[in-house]
Amino acid sequence: MLSAINVSKSYGDKILFQNLNLNLVTGQRIALIGLNGTGKSTFLKILAGEASPDTGNISTKRNITIGYLKQETELGSDKVLLEEVLEESPEATVLRNKITHAYESFASISSEKQTQLFKEINQLEKSLETIGEGFKEHEAKTILSGLGFKQNEFLRPLREFSGGWLMRAALSKLLLRNPDVLLLDEPTNHLDLEANLWFENYLSSFRGSVVVTSHDRTFLNHISTMVLAIEQNEVVLQKGNYDSYVTSREKALQAKQSAAARQERELEKQMRFVDRFRYSARKATQVQSRLKQLNKIEQVEIPRSTRRVHYSFPKPARAETKVISLANISKAYANKIVYTDLNLTLTRSDRVALVGPNGAGKTTLLRILAGVLSFDDGERKIGHNVTTGYYAQHLLELLNPNNSLLQEVRQVAPGESDQNLRKILGGFLFSGDDVLKHISVLSGGEKARMALAKLLLQRSNLLLMDEPTNHLDITSREILADALSDYEGTLCFITHDRTLIQQIANKIIEVDNGKITIFAGDYDSYLYQKQSKINMNDNNDTAAKNIPNNQSLNGKSKPVQTDDRQIRRNLKKEANRIAKRIKEIDDKLETYSAQFAELETLFSNPEKFKSSDHLVSSGEKYQALKDEEESLWKEWEQLALESESVDHKISELD
Repeated sequence: MLSAINVSKSYGDKILFQNLNLNLVTGQRIALIGLNGTGKSTFLKILAGEASPDTGNISTKRNITIGYLKQETELGSDKVLLEEVLEESPEATVLRNKITHAYESFASISSEKQTQLFKEINQLEKSLETIGEGFKEHEAKTILSGLGFKQNEFLRPLREFSGGWLMRAALSKLLLRNPDVLLLDEPTNHLDLEANLWFENYLSSFRGSVVVTSHDRTFLNHISTMVLAIEQNEVVLQKGNYDSYVTSREKALQAKQSAAARQERELEKQMRFVDRFRYSARKATQVQSRLKQLNKIEQVEIPRSTRRVHYSFPKPARAETKVISLANISKAYANKIVYTDLNLTLTRSDRVALVGPNGAGKTTLLRILAGVLSFDDGERKIGHNVTTGYYAQHLLELLNPNNSLLQEVRQVAPGESDQNLRKILGGFLFSGDDVLKHISVLSGGEKARMALAKLLLQRSNLLLMDEPTNHLDITSREILADALSDYEGTLCFITHDRTLIQQIANKIIEVDNGKITIFAGDYDSYLYQKQSKINMNDNNDTAAKNIPNNQSLNGKSKPVQTDDRQIRRNLKKEANRIAKRIKEIDDKLETYSAQFAELETLFSNPEKFKSSDHLVSSGEKYQALKDEEESLWKEWEQLALESESVDHKISELD
């Protein structure tokens, strides 16, 4: 009935959506969803013909009628409610005028033309009947009652109704006309529960097609048969209701995250090769080839579900450079020793993520830093002008259930204006009248967001957080990341959310078996350093296998072992073996390059193949060579690492 083909729309430099396609058929009820500002209302205007796309076009089936409900309502007039709802549509007025004009000209034309004109009049009258202009007052009153109007209000002037009730009047008028397509922009904004239920039932039995936007998730779940989601950089069209879309989207996000992780591992492998042999003349061709491959890779982007939010938290006092230090800390639980002689200092610019296996002592360390857990020995020293804030799950229980959200945050920020407090609460998904709700009615996730907002409003310049993402969905986690990005103090936190660590941390502290290892840099840098260390250990083990059991790789003799000269001879023998194998691989790779060039030339000229069997066998040969080449490159890279390790040991002996 109604189609959008490759539709795009921008305002200035901001692209709302592009290449949007939709084919609306009879019986479909489409939930149009997306964040505020993504262009949902604009797309409805384009479908209704009240706005033009930048590219693409809208096509409608002949004689299709479209009803469009805008968010904004016109000011009330002196016309009474029932009269307004029964008003004839512009389409019907045009048809009726055409019929009148045709009858007026009927007597002044020839009989032959009269026959043709009579057919046209008959078609116009059918069209008038099709768009449902034979309204009855009873039907209008039924719809008005369903949407919440009382019978004694039917004859009230429109100017006596508020904006919300004027919207209901406009919706009543639209439903009474029974168009083929309904385009509804936030119709549930001003409906109470009963009216909403009536409207859901109406749409569920509506024979035409519907495209609707709404913030009411239950409403969308009950009425939608398909979801059209305007997301960042893409438009998704999917069968099912809103909940099925959310489930599918989370799976798609996980798939993208996995693809991004695989891509990151591949990029790291290629970059290790490039960095190692960037200045090697012998490997210049391979290095350039790898660089070209890297430039061609299209990065997998993990989309956000929310816009970036910027916060205006009360600015904390400036602390001295050394914010907190632990010296010679020991801690045990009964017979279990957690830390012995632990030393750690956090500075003013630190944003530290504590990582490590469960039970390693991360929470114990964080609680010692926060001053909420005593220790057996050592010293905890707080820097000058440092104020500590500590987040843990028990904070949710400390919220006053009798307070409104606004009252609760005002307790920790008495000098802040209501406007700024509302803005901050809005950033944590509490908007409008939500800030007047009591803590007692909040869900677990809402309480977690509330506790985080309250903590960040305090003027602490050292923030310690234990699993702040618990109870938070993806959207709320993105909001937390935004808030912590804007936080100006020192931060130390524990989380299993790797995305949060990647976005926030500039230092990683690994906790394992009572020992801490500090890694300067972000989470990606930490992972790279960890992998490099694993590779180096593996290489040392490989080199050790080729050295007699009575020798160590550090070149020092064990008791009753041979001398350094024997170790050096063994290492050089190993170096020669590696170099010989690398040379063999280089020679093979050069012959493969020639064979690839020959086959690729052949593939570009298919007429040179002797037969289809020749083509198939050549393709199989090409793939086999590719697989062998990949295997040789992996062996070559491993040998290169082993060679570096052995050369390093020889240098130490020299």
